[in-house]
Parts: sequence; C-alpha cells; structure tokens
Amino acid sequence: MEKALVERLEAAVARLEAAVASGASLSAAAPRDLGDAPEAAASDPAIVAYEEFIAGAVGRLTAAAEKIGGKVLDATKVLAEAFAVAKDRLVQAKQLQKPASMADAQDFFKPLNDVIGKAIALTEGRRPDYFNHVKSVADSLTALAWVGFLGKDCGMSFPTAHVEESWQMAEFYNNKVLVEYRNKDPDHVEWGKALKELYMPGLRDYVKKHYPLGPSWGPVGGAPVSQPKVTAPAPKAPGVKAPPPPALPSAPLFSTEKSPKSSQPKEGMSAVFQEISSGKTVTSGLRKVTDDMKTKNRSDRSGVVSSTTAAPAAAPAATPEKTSRAGSFSFKSGPPKLELQMGRKWAVENQVGKKNLAIDDCDARQSVYVYGCKDSVLQVNGKVNNITVDKCTKVGIVFKDVVAAFEVVNCNGVEVQCQGTAPTISIDNTSGCQLYLSNDSLGTSITSAKSSEINVMVPSGATDGDWVEHALPQQYIHSFKDGQFITSPVSHSGA
Repeated sequence: MEKALVERLEAAVARLEAAVASGASLSAAAPRDLGDAPEAAASDPAIVAYEEFIAGAVGRLTAAAEKIGGKVLDATKVLAEAFAVAKDRLVQAKQLQKPASMADAQDFFKPLNDVIGKAIALTEGRRPDYFNHVKSVADSLTALAWVGFLGKDCGMSFPTAHVEESWQMAEFYNNKVLVEYRNKDPDHVEWGKALKELYMPGLRDYVKKHYPLGPSWGPVGGAPVSQPKVTAPAPKAPGVKAPPPPALPSAPLFSTEKSPKSSQPKEGMSAVFQEISSGKTVTSGLRKVTDDMKTKNRSDRSGVVSSTTAAPAAAPAATPEKTSRAGSFSFKSGPPKLELQMGRKWAVENQVGKKNLAIDDCDARQSVYVYGCKDSVLQVNGKVNNITVDKCTKVGIVFKDVVAAFEVVNCNGVEVQCQGTAPTISIDNTSGCQLYLSNDSLGTSITSAKSSEINVMVPSGATDGDWVEHALPQQYIHSFKDGQFITSPVSHSGA
C-alpha cells in the first residue's frame, strides 16, 4: 500500500514540474476537464439577470429606434452590440485570473473599446442628422467601462458611481431630444425616455445588486488575462527533467512595419545632409527669378523719393479688432487652456469644438472662469465657489453646486444645466440662453440685463421626466402712477 502511495505522489509531482516548466498555472495542471467552464459561467445568476435586463431595456430602446430609423437606428444597434460585448467580457472574466493593472487587461477590453469607438465615429465629421440622439448614445456607452474596474486604485470610480457619472454627461444631449420633440413626435420622446431608463435606474441598479465591487474574476491560479489557457502536457516518468519551454517571439515573424528607430524622420542639419547625399535634385523646389523680380529692374528701388509718398505708419502692437457690434472689440484668441491657477481659479480658455471638457478635482474654495470658448461642453463635477462664462458662443455648461453665483456675460447661444443648487444665476448682455434647473435649484434667483431669448426649463413634477419651458420676458412697460413708475412685463395676446 505504501509503495502505491509513493508512486501516486511521484506522478503528481511530475505533473506539477511539467506544468511549471511549460509556463502553465498550477490549476491547469490538475487533471480536471474545463470544457464546461464557459457554459457554467454563462448560467451564473448574475449573467442570467443581465440577459433579462438587456432583453427588456435594450429591446424597448431598439423598438423605438426602428420607428425613427436612420442614424438613430444605427446608433442604437451599436449600443446593443456594446451591451452584448460587455456581457461576453463578464463571462470571460469568471474564467481568467484578475489582472494586476489596466495595462495587463488592454487586450481583454479591446473588443468593448472598439464598439465604443464605432459609436464615437458616428458623431465625427459633418454633423449628422439627429446629432443629439447619436451623441447621447456615444457619451452614454462610457458607462460600460465599469467592467474594467479592478479596484479602488485603478483610477476610476466604483461601478455604481461610474454609471451615474457617465449618464450625467450623456443626459445633456438626451434632454435636448426630449425638449425638441416633446410636442412634435412621440416616437423620439419614447426613445429618449427608454435611453434614460436603460442607465438610470436600469444599469445602475443591476450593477449595484450584482457587481458593486466590479466583475467576478476566476481563481488566483487561473489563466492570466494576457495569455490564453494552455493544456498541461502528459506526465513524464519520475526523475526525468522536463525540457524548457520555447521562447515566445517578441514580435511577429512577418511584419510589414518598419522599426520605430528607422521610421523616425531626421531633424535639423542631419536632414539637410541626408537630402544632399540622396542624389536628388536639391534645387528642384526653388522658384525661378524672373527679370522683373531683379533689384536693378524694380521701379520702387530707383532711389528717387516722391514728395507725395507718405511715410508708412508704424504697426500698432496688440491692436484690437473691431467686431460687427458697435462699440465692442475682440482680441485674437490665444492657445487653448484648462488649468488650475494658484490653487484657487480654474481657467478654461479658447476651447473650440471640445465636447468632453471636465473639471473633477475641485472644492468650494475654487472658482471657474470660462472665456472665449466656442462649440464646446464643460462639466464641473463638484461644488465650487462661483462660475463665470464670458464671451463664449454655443457652449454648454453642466455643473452641480455653486456657493455664490453662476454668471453668463457677453455670450451667444449658451446652454446651462444646474444639477444641484445655485443661490443666484446672473445673465448679462447675452443673446440666447437655455437654462435647465433641477428640483433642488428651483429656489434660484435669476437676474438678467440687456439679454434676450432666455428660456428656463424646470421639471414637470410628473414621473415621466418631461420638462416645462418658461420664457423670461425681455420687453417691459413703465407706467407713472401715484408719484412713481410701475414696471410690468409685456404680455402678448392673440385675436
């Protein structure tokens, strides 16, 4: 009996030595069949609940998109594909060892990144039809990055908080859809509501219940994410040393790419000498000097100074350029800037076409100053002292809380969304301002001067999430009564 036990131990040791020598994990060396692992992972209660969730929520969104068609349907199909890929990542994660860092998991999350990239590509280039629909889908898909949460030190919020933060960025464009088609087309309104409920509370509640700390990974001894599982080799006789594993190639054997060193162009004088020694015609790019271009033939170099010729005026430095508005000047814009100055002031300047600007690390002692931006969107994630938007065009601002005031000055076509509280909102010398207030900010005091086209959107109070639009008056009647002027807004009435 002891002899049989020794033989079994020697056989087990041989299998372990062979597994270590071939680079496989200890768990792979165990004599068990892993062929049913994917099926077992797919039957996990959390995966089954995910399938039921996307079947209902994504199915409702797809049904609404099919009634609209066009770019809306294309973007919705990409969203459905992204949710399916996210489910595949959850199934695969249960069979693999948890990666140590995001760098080790790049290949694992590449399929999801590719699908999100397809959604972002739909918003690029010429502004497509139903841009707000497509943009809300593209921004919302960043919520699926919660499957990449590897711990509190991975650089992102916990899964539930990440889903909420991602939807806040997409909600800006989704609200535009709900407001634009509120009284026009119920199909678009249904699509916007379905998209919102897909994430809030749909995905948020699912993640909170099943994956509050991120995906469930396989055992520590499982196959790593960066390489596929390998099968343990057949056990060898005791005492026979296993051969070392073959070295993995560091690069593809047949590669059409040049090495990074050779692909870098030479700079400075090295580039000049390289071009001279290349045998090409160095002077091929020079312009030919004609007779009328020569100094001796130019009339303005004859040496005779005309008495009627006025001396050229010296060019003034930093001369402002006058705009079409009388009495207003604008200076040339400088380089784009988004930085914290002296630890107290966030400066966001000269940003053009940037839709994903964000200020995350802020506190109540800091202020935010937005100047000279165009066609951009800024999100302030946190409480700050005050926010000022100056000389901006077609800019969207999303903020949570301000301690003092939110100011809009000298702007044109801005949109502002307050998700928390703001004691005072001031709008001065502005043409076109769309203001969205939350339930917590309904007590805000709004001050306007020399401004037009100011519309304030407030929640309807119903559960459908609709907005009610209120236009602030810009015309007033001043009447002298009882020794003083009485001012009242103009009210228009139709026949």
